[in-house]
Amino acid sequence: MTAQGKRPPLFGTNGIRGIPNEDLTVEFSMKIGAAAGTYFSQDTVAMGRDTRSTGPMIFNAVSSGIMAAGKNVLDLGVLPTPAVQYYCKTHAVPGVVITASHNPPQFNGIKCIASDGTELSRSEEEKIEDIYYESSFRYSGWGNAGNLIRVNDAIDIYLDGVMKHVDKDAIRAYGFRVAVDAGNGASYFSAPELLRRLGCTVVSLNAYPDGHFTSRNSEPKPENLMDLINVVRNGKFSLGIAHDGDADRAVFVDEKGNFIDGDTILSLIVSSVTKPGDRVVTPISSSDAIDEICRKNGAELIRTRVGAPIVSRTMIEMGARIGGEENGGIIYGPHQYCRDGAMTAGLVLNLMASRGERISELIKDVPEFHIHKLSVERKVPWEQISEFVRQYAGKARIETSDGLKIFFEDGWVLMRPSGTEPIIRIYGQSRTAKRAAELAEEYRSLVEGIQDGASAL
Repeated sequence: MTAQGKRPPLFGTNGIRGIPNEDLTVEFSMKIGAAAGTYFSQDTVAMGRDTRSTGPMIFNAVSSGIMAAGKNVLDLGVLPTPAVQYYCKTHAVPGVVITASHNPPQFNGIKCIASDGTELSRSEEEKIEDIYYESSFRYSGWGNAGNLIRVNDAIDIYLDGVMKHVDKDAIRAYGFRVAVDAGNGASYFSAPELLRRLGCTVVSLNAYPDGHFTSRNSEPKPENLMDLINVVRNGKFSLGIAHDGDADRAVFVDEKGNFIDGDTILSLIVSSVTKPGDRVVTPISSSDAIDEICRKNGAELIRTRVGAPIVSRTMIEMGARIGGEENGGIIYGPHQYCRDGAMTAGLVLNLMASRGERISELIKDVPEFHIHKLSVERKVPWEQISEFVRQYAGKARIETSDGLKIFFEDGWVLMRPSGTEPIIRIYGQSRTAKRAAELAEEYRSLVEGIQDGASAL
């Protein structure tokens, strides 16, 4: 029997997440560490964490479990999740990251990394869940317990890796002036440092670790980036860049102070790097702009369920160079098969330098589609909501590969239960922002009505 079915899965879309000392306890975390240490075949496991205040506690619990299973732990320190993944890839060791990415500060999480730098597949996560549920840990004798070994060069290795894939001389010659908002997260050092190494004049916002995210919410949405937007708007900058809590994503502000959504940046990068015969991988949540770009460039587009690990694995299987999600999570295969905020920033600067154009000019060529995102607290089972939505949609075409995607003549709505939070995510997409918002709002009201009705029974 696996962790699927009768036993609830522990891993969601992006690892295990919860509130420390409530559902993510020290005891639980130590056992997950022991289960991961038992599962990993290598003698060494790399670990890193973001800036959350509970990071040391959860890190110590997980690392203790790994060492109890006889494995050495390489402590990479506080650094972006993709930096841990790059270290795993270049050193052929598995890893664990203590992070809850964009979640509020009271959350933390445990993400397991394979020795090729990708997040573990669902089948591998299930094996760790089996070990946990069955308590089939392989603890070492006292003489063979693992050691904790501090590693100090992981950031340099990572930044050097990013810089291999851009034209450093062209970027340096351009002399960009960049404002970067690290959001008190894991990129507080690496983001400004990368830009300095690329010859940019850098102004940093919130570039210090703060596990309570007191400067701004860690989710890089426009309403959380007003300081960055105002700085760029009033300071004659070439570009503004913002990262989420663990810096596997990047979003941008143009030289006029206008926010550029992640879907537009994904479309821009796909347009710039694809050629006939290439394959592109993205989830069903990305806009139809990528469909039009791939048709124009002669590339094949492959749609997946939502989740960076799913996109990454599909890219590897299909031999795709580029892929990613509409939230600013770009995956550039020649670097590594995971979302990487620093690599995304490097690619955008490289494109601006190579074409000699401002970012506002570059995105004019991206087909105009708008995505409006909402969320609703999930109060009743998704299956119950899904059935009512199907009835409401009537004869509209519905795709069910991941939640419900309902197609209309002028757009679509995607509804799916989140894999990281107890919410239902709702995406409305259309050619105009107004219609995208109308679609999303219509189905949010529908879900709220369904749940209110169910609660009244």
